[in-house]
Amino acid sequence: MLGSTELLLILVAALLLFGPDKLPDIARSIGSMIGDFRRAMREAEDQISTSEIKESIEETINMAKID
Repeated sequence: MLGSTELLLILVAALLLFGPDKLPDIARSIGSMIGDFRRAMREAEDQISTSEIKESIEETINMAKID
């Protein structure tokens, strides 16, 4: 986890590199990318969960057919 000193140093470096006009656009882009990544991770988790449930149901059906 970043401490306050490190975060301040990163902010000052970004301000010097990109200028005060571009920082809000960059922050918005980064926030959007993080949101897209989280959404994609949730979708992947849902798909994995769904496939596991489907496999479990198919396994139960196959076991019922054998008996």
